[in-house]
Amino acid sequence: MKRHVLALAAAFAATVLIGAGPAPQADILLKGGSIHDGSDRPAFVGDVAISGDRISFVGPGGRVRARRVIDARGLIVAPGFIDPHTHADIGAADPASRRLDTWLAQGVTTIVTGNDGYGSFHIDGQTRVLTERPIGPNLASFVGFGAVRTAVVGQGDVAATDDQVARMQALVAKGMCDGALGLSAGLFYAPQKFATTDEVIRVAHAAAMRGGLYDTHQRDESSYGIGLLASVDEALRIGREAGMPVHFAHLKALGADVHGKAPAVVARIAAARAAGQAVTADQYPYTAGGTGLAAALLPAWAQDGGITAIKARLADPALQGRLRADMADNLRRRGGAGALLMIASGRPWTGKRLDAVAAGWQIDAIAAAQRIIAAGPDGDAVASFMMIEPDIEVIMRQPWVVTGSDGFAGHPRIAGTFPLKYARYVLEKKTISLARFIRQSTGRTADILKLDRRGYLRPGWFADVVLFDPARYAPRSDYANPNALAVGVTTLLINGQLAIDGGALGSTLPGRVLRRTSVPHCPVQPGD
Repeated sequence: MKRHVLALAAAFAATVLIGAGPAPQADILLKGGSIHDGSDRPAFVGDVAISGDRISFVGPGGRVRARRVIDARGLIVAPGFIDPHTHADIGAADPASRRLDTWLAQGVTTIVTGNDGYGSFHIDGQTRVLTERPIGPNLASFVGFGAVRTAVVGQGDVAATDDQVARMQALVAKGMCDGALGLSAGLFYAPQKFATTDEVIRVAHAAAMRGGLYDTHQRDESSYGIGLLASVDEALRIGREAGMPVHFAHLKALGADVHGKAPAVVARIAAARAAGQAVTADQYPYTAGGTGLAAALLPAWAQDGGITAIKARLADPALQGRLRADMADNLRRRGGAGALLMIASGRPWTGKRLDAVAAGWQIDAIAAAQRIIAAGPDGDAVASFMMIEPDIEVIMRQPWVVTGSDGFAGHPRIAGTFPLKYARYVLEKKTISLARFIRQSTGRTADILKLDRRGYLRPGWFADVVLFDPARYAPRSDYANPNALAVGVTTLLINGQLAIDGGALGSTLPGRVLRRTSVPHCPVQPGD
């Protein structure tokens, strides 16, 4: 609240100065738009001035002069959207792939990577590469528990020794000191699923003591093992005992066994928040999740040891009875073969439901799934239609839930998350207001991630700004055309540079690597 009051005072002071002396000069003036500044403050019609990479004025129309004036009348002017959960595939050499158009066209100015525990722990190396070869949006990263555990413990279903835990803690500490946002885990996925709760708590503490966030793809979003509600309790326990905020990635109730349980999930998290625990979540507005077929259908015992061991088990006739029975139960949990759409690119099964693939091969769905999994991990991506609208809406209405795409190639959420949420849940269903949509996509997200001077339209803050047409802002991506770019964003500024101008994507790569600074307990000392 204090920071908000100070920001409003600064904005007022800027307004007073503009009216008092000679008209100040800015580089760009966004004039006459409906301004949502990222906070809970009501929208107002006014101007935003940008000088260099910073916002120099926000307020009712003043006397600012600018080298470039952009008419924002009839448009929404907001902070650039922040996507806290992505799986962006950033090409090392190709500027077009590094521009990440699917995010820019939605109005996204900052993305986060390293989610679900997949992030590298080499944060310093990533920073160096992306500084030398810039990208379109800003980028911040988590240290990935999966990457750390694989490096130290391996792919197997084994308990970490005390020495291995200490080595994992050291890797996490190094990543935090190099600027990571916190520790991301995906306890649903092998080999992370083989870690005990106590092991995760101990490793997470290395991030906690450096001010990090625990970002979790929880162990069970459905009924695979401990169950949805017990999994929520586990994540809350990890945060409490490690001493850090908890952020639930893509919060949902996944599958028929747990449909209708979103209110119970919300109640558990609300109780923790009421007791003083810092807990938040993100969510994408789709009924289909996205994962790998191996993760969706193989039992945990079959995933022990990685893809080489998986292939050996799939080829072992002695294991087929047990394996098929367990896979059949998981297929039931996933809604059957007709609910699984294969979305990996360039494969014979691309764009087909699993039941159709099986029919074409004249085998049953379990055998078809095994054949796809055996072809390798790059070909088993699947969209899994497992959520229901009432659960999505219950979660979306919570003030502690923000927008996140979980975007990856093959799923339309990579190009449509933010405009779909606006078009379906603001305009069509009126589940949330426009103001709530913008708050959940900007300032609230920046607060959760502790981004420095991002997420709000305030003088002195970085000039990440989106202008969109409220009558035209909409997704164009679907499951047949997942990369089709959204429409309706007329102007997008990232660090004061135009990434979209007049509705057209530019060739600039204005994004920066966002690293946390002034991290406590850094550099790492012996015994930390």
